[in-house]
Amino acid sequence: MATQFEPSLDLREQIARIDKTLEEIAKTRVEVRKISAEVEFLPRSMIFQAMLATAALLGAGAAIAKLFFP
Repeated sequence: MATQFEPSLDLREQIARIDKTLEEIAKTRVEVRKISAEVEFLPRSMIFQAMLATAALLGAGAAIAKLFFP
């Protein structure tokens, strides 16, 4: 004769909580993917700032070189 396992209320409550948590995680994943799709990896302003910084460093290097090697 096979015995059947009858889950207790506590077990059912835990399973319900786990299912609810899994649903919340799935919703959070969808939101994160939506937000990450909107964000650019390198915004144009950052590229422009990098170009300005490079130009400033090259200019400073040229000025120092001119001072020491006239």
